[in-house]
Amino acid sequence: MLLTHDDVMTWERVPRSTLLNALSGYKSAVLVGTANAQGQTNLAVFNQVVHIGANPPYLALVMRPTTVPRHTYDYLKETGHWTINHVHPEFVQAAHQTSASYPDTVSEFDACGFTPEYRPGIPAPFVAESRVRLGLAYEEEYLIKASGVLLIVGKVLELHLPDDAVAADGFINLESLELVASGGLDAYYEGRMLVRLPYARV
Repeated sequence: MLLTHDDVMTWERVPRSTLLNALSGYKSAVLVGTANAQGQTNLAVFNQVVHIGANPPYLALVMRPTTVPRHTYDYLKETGHWTINHVHPEFVQAAHQTSASYPDTVSEFDACGFTPEYRPGIPAPFVAESRVRLGLAYEEEYLIKASGVLLIVGKVLELHLPDDAVAADGFINLESLELVASGGLDAYYEGRMLVRLPYARV
């Protein structure tokens, strides 16, 4: 199959979006937790988390245009914090349900059966059910003019992982943690490590 740009643009919106969202391959499925200044919580599934740097540690979140209400964006800007919580097989369906358009008076934590967990200095809720949780502080954002999406950069403040998850050299066996991958808008996968290779040198 060969599809040109013009071919793809003739497709209906939903199948076109489904196709193009899957083209970048497997991505991490995570739940992003936020709360506003009044303590109203929000939880949403994302698959666009990007590593920005390790010294100091930064991650970024790609967010769709704010042409409609985006509670995640509004809340993280209001408090300056958010959490990233990895999805595991036992709660994939509940995680996917957080993508529904709940009103801002309804918390996806309650609606989808997740437990909010708080840490000192981070007003955004973690997901207690997740085995890999990160707390972040808002650093900066960039508007991608080509598509109107936002790149939200956050400083990693805290990492929460099982005690035996990190090797002496910093390696994390993602397979052992049963992290779920996302493909497109509605498909979820379990990862399997093929091999770990040494640092490549000429």
